[in-house]
Amino acid sequence: MFAIIQAAGWPIWPLLITSIIAVALIIERMISLREAKIVPPTLLSDVIAVYARQGIDADVLDKLSKDSPLGEVLAAGLRNEKSPRHVMKEAIEEAGRATAHNLERFLTTLGTIATAAPLLGLFGTVVGMIEIFGSQAPGGTNPQQLAHGISIALYNTAAGIAISIPSLIFYRHFKNKVDGFVVLMEQAASKIIDIVHGERDAGRAK
Repeated sequence: MFAIIQAAGWPIWPLLITSIIAVALIIERMISLREAKIVPPTLLSDVIAVYARQGIDADVLDKLSKDSPLGEVLAAGLRNEKSPRHVMKEAIEEAGRATAHNLERFLTTLGTIATAAPLLGLFGTVVGMIEIFGSQAPGGTNPQQLAHGISIALYNTAAGIAISIPSLIFYRHFKNKVDGFVVLMEQAASKIIDIVHGERDAGRAK
């Protein structure tokens, strides 16, 4: 491995740094973007049961908002349970946008790495070509310098592609995962709005 790095020359170091960052971001997002952590499967039913049994007070809302991103969205709506339907919906949408922004944290960096890695590899290729042409002398060629330039060109190109492909795959995967979580939270929020205002409308009818 060290021999490859040595053969690739100094342009490989920015690629190594970006690869370390990419791996760290992928691991962090894999841990953070777990469904059970973002949208706990029983949370909505638990909230509905508590609301039907005793209503929602400040302590329950505080615990709910700290439970998960879905809990934050539901708590934002329930804080406005006595407000008109559109006010409650707007509060949920605002909390949903903030939550979605937090879920997409670091994805821009990962997408940037996926885009920039091939360019860094191309930069290494250009440096290698300069080394090759620089080794040409009027009286002949320098085989050692020529081989070094070819190594820089090929290793950096390969490294840039190797970093870009998994980074792009995981970026798309995490992006789709976040979009799926947002849909699930929107569905849960719609249910809680219907329940709160459905009970209120039923109480008025009586």
